[in-house]
Amino acid sequence: MKVEQIHHVAYRCRNAKETVAFYQTVLGMDFLMAMAEDRAPSTKAPDPYMHVFLDAGNGNVLAFFELPKSPPMGRDPNTPDWVQHIAFRVKDRESMLEAKANAEALGCTVVGPTDHAVFQSIYFFDPSGNRVEVTYMTAKPGQLDELKKIAPAMLDEWDRTKQPPRQAAWVHQQEFA
Repeated sequence: MKVEQIHHVAYRCRNAKETVAFYQTVLGMDFLMAMAEDRAPSTKAPDPYMHVFLDAGNGNVLAFFELPKSPPMGRDPNTPDWVQHIAFRVKDRESMLEAKANAEALGCTVVGPTDHAVFQSIYFFDPSGNRVEVTYMTAKPGQLDELKKIAPAMLDEWDRTKQPPRQAAWVHQQEFA
């Protein structure tokens, strides 16, 4: 068995209508469909929900659940805010900067652009507090191949030492200069 692609990724949101409008405005996503029930189809547990689906391009779907009867959303207090996020790739720098302007126009604080050597990114939070990254590729020929080649050794070193291996330190050299 081999996975063909991600069917969808689902997050929780505070307000489904607000969330759909945000992703349509900031990232130009089309609203594909909605599902709603009084109980979860998989577990049959009583838990009314609205489940919305947005087109993230190339067959990728981003989905959200609004759960009005569940306790308020929260974050894992032991995980930094910058860790859990979803990243969307756009065509070029201009598209990334357009997303930045759209997010800022809606009152979002945007971090970046941040240079990761093989791509550049901006970061902001959606209305529900989910972290969003918008990125475009800047890799030069051979860079991605090199990162793939050194990845197993880096992972092994990390597993042994729990210290950042330095084989790919060049990736953030400009950011930390």
